[in-house]
Amino acid sequence: MPKAFKPSVITANALLEGDVVYLGTRDWVRDLDDAEILTDEAVADIRMLEASAQSDLVVGVYLAEVDISGGTPKPSHFREAFRATGPSNYPHGKQEIL
Repeated sequence: MPKAFKPSVITANALLEGDVVYLGTRDWVRDLDDAEILTDEAVADIRMLEASAQSDLVVGVYLAEVDISGGTPKPSHFREAFRATGPSNYPHGKQEIL
């Protein structure tokens, strides 16, 4: 039996800066709250094809599951939470605003 599709976002890394980015409804955004939440697998497949074709802007495009039970998307996996704040053992960059 196939695994049920869960709410997801499309994520990648910005080609020039290396920042974690998410596909919004119109363009790539840096905040998970601004990402397009995909709840339909067929739509997600189409958006993945569109996102993957933007190799001049991003690398490493993939779907990441999110938890939307609280009204705003939250990473479902520790890897995505780690990517959202960036690796560090001291506050800087994105971690300063958290």
